[in-house]
Amino acid sequence: MLAVDQINWTLGVEKAFGKRDLNNFKEHMNQDINRIVKMVRGQLLPMLRVTLKALVVLQVHGRTVVQDMIDQKVTDMSDFKWSSQLRYYWEDKDMLRVKMVTAVIDYGFEYLGNSPRLVITPLTDRCYRTLMGAKNL
Repeated sequence: MLAVDQINWTLGVEKAFGKRDLNNFKEHMNQDINRIVKMVRGQLLPMLRVTLKALVVLQVHGRTVVQDMIDQKVTDMSDFKWSSQLRYYWEDKDMLRVKMVTAVIDYGFEYLGNSPRLVITPLTDRCYRTLMGAKNL
């Protein structure tokens, strides 16, 4: 579910670039976050609650990235601010690829368990860039 959310986020941002309308996409993200938060506040099975909380963390990070790009007036997908993000693409038949800067790695569909996430920070992004670059090499 989290990987699919990241595919949709990547696709949404890139479509927003095409329309030159990141602000509208950010508002769409706000609505999604509000819907998920409303679900988390309701009656849920414990494991579903953990998954949805992790989804909120990813969504909030994605919204922050979009807001940063709006603030920095990023309008092109080739801008480093966008290419340096961890992006998920469903390509070919049954192939999920993760891209960051120049690194392209096939997603292994690993299951790491349903665990809570606290936050994703700029340091987390820097670690992802370093690890993706090293794996790519």
